Amino acid sequence: MSDRLDGEKSGTVAWRPPRWLRGPRPEKVPPLVGTAGAVVGLLNLAAGLFPRFRHSRLHALAEVLPGTVSALAAASSIVVGILLLMLAHGLKRRKRRAWVAAVALLPVGIAAQLVYRHSVVGAAFSLALLAFLVWHRRAFEALPDPRSRVKALLNFVALGGISFGLGLVIVNTHPHKIVGDPSVWERIKHVLWGLFGFEGPVRYVNNVDYTVGYSLGALGLLTVATTAYLAFRPEHPAARLTEEDEERLRELLAKHGGRDSLGYFALRRDKGVVFSPTGKAAVCYRVISGVMLASGDPIGDVEAWPGAIERFMEEARAHSWTPAVTGCSETGGQVWTRETGMDALELGDEAIVDVADFTLTGRSMRNVRQMVKRIERNGYETRVRRVRDLEPEELARIQKAADAWRDTDTERGFSMALGRIDADKDGDAVIATAHLAPAEGEVPGPFGDLKAMQHYVPWGKDGISLELMRRDRSADPGMNELLIVASLQAAPGLKIKQVSLNFAVFRSSLERGEKLGAGPVIRIWRGMLIFLSRWYQIESLYKFNDKFQPRWEPRFVVFRNSRDIPRIGLAALQAEGYLELGLPRALRRKAPAEPQPCAHKDEPITADAVGTAA
Repeated sequence: MSDRLDGEKSGTVAWRPPRWLRGPRPEKVPPLVGTAGAVVGLLNLAAGLFPRFRHSRLHALAEVLPGTVSALAAASSIVVGILLLMLAHGLKRRKRRAWVAAVALLPVGIAAQLVYRHSVVGAAFSLALLAFLVWHRRAFEALPDPRSRVKALLNFVALGGISFGLGLVIVNTHPHKIVGDPSVWERIKHVLWGLFGFEGPVRYVNNVDYTVGYSLGALGLLTVATTAYLAFRPEHPAARLTEEDEERLRELLAKHGGRDSLGYFALRRDKGVVFSPTGKAAVCYRVISGVMLASGDPIGDVEAWPGAIERFMEEARAHSWTPAVTGCSETGGQVWTRETGMDALELGDEAIVDVADFTLTGRSMRNVRQMVKRIERNGYETRVRRVRDLEPEELARIQKAADAWRDTDTERGFSMALGRIDADKDGDAVIATAHLAPAEGEVPGPFGDLKAMQHYVPWGKDGISLELMRRDRSADPGMNELLIVASLQAAPGLKIKQVSLNFAVFRSSLERGEKLGAGPVIRIWRGMLIFLSRWYQIESLYKFNDKFQPRWEPRFVVFRNSRDIPRIGLAALQAEGYLELGLPRALRRKAPAEPQPCAHKDEPITADAVGTAA
């Protein structure tokens, strides 16, 4: 009866077909469907390109068909092959639009292969895939990804290059039917003219002109059509934090914000959010390259976390996104893995300084103490205040300085970045600034005596988390050490008990690898991390944080399958701003003031400066 009854909760009885008639559940669809689509696409493509695939028992029938029909079949086979290759990834992710397109294209490919002198082998494979897709139609329910005009540009460049390359193959696969001996340049011109629908300088016999011309024209039309579709298709809105969502998150942070130092970063305006059914918990995320990436722990009551996590996973399934979490705590990792069945891997450690235990005395703090004293003797002074206590003119000057001192085209950061300095929305945040009065007769800089700044966001009622560090390149070395020490010393007056600094990736591996008696595996791994530190500031960030004698809190990445780790890593690098896939700088439109992409510590990490956390 369970297969036939539905709607008991509403008091109605509705008949449902048996399971064997309803088809399999989405998760039961073999993941090789994408590979099968690519294989059939290659068969169609090869069938339209290479003459040796064109001889079969249907050869006699094909010979009596008009030349234009045979040429159209060849062009259709090539176009269908390319489109199926493009749709393969969408089929693998169970995208509904990819299914509709594939079901519409496969019959065309079958007819093209049968008409254009081919054996039934390729048509049989296409027919088998078509039957499979129709039978499993209920499985392909994933919604489309957000529209991106960058994809349209990349499609035009990539498919245009592929079309040109295939065009050269098409022109040269009929060597015995070419009139004369055209040069390489003439063949290239023939391809270029053909992609635009014009006749080129190369001539053929036996109606091969039709086949080559239609094939080249089809490739050009395909490039233009797919680019136009990607550019103008209906838009599925990207994740953005609305005013209502932000207010609800602020209410949750007011009650439970002290649980996670990364909690306040949920208020980034380029994140989406899903709430638990009770509204007592939420998960914030961003979708990058098909990865639904959450950062930190869920916001709100721990008992309501499972409801928010379930909504997160439902959203990921609806769009066939790869779910992942980066930077969650040990408690968060336990809840995520228990509720979803996913796996967790230690990613690194967060440096947290307890204000009551911090002191500059002692041998371990000797280097920091000497650096701070030297800078102070050079005339620098520091100020640590709440953002709401700054005068509007000074706040505007700090904001402009932070933008001017950034050494990258875009702001970096995601998991530990807010992306703004706002006295109205984030008045409880803390600003630490370093100032140096100009010498007598010296012209003040564009930002007056301001030489460095740091921005800390609230962490509950008695904590702050470092979000942004910038300095004037002409300032003395050690500005970041100076401001961190100043912030820690001013913390009791601001009723702050703990300060989160940076997140050090693979810190424990670096620490264990340098100890006496470390095994060969950990030593090799440490050597790889040091090598990667040339670009990603792994070791230098750990060494810098360790100066302040913090306690280290482990952070984890949660993932579904081990094979997803490279993809998640790529998405995390994009989210943090270390890897940018987009339009060339000359073609970018100026970004609006809000929402800003990401903001975090951008300076290279040396003994003098600290950069962004990984």
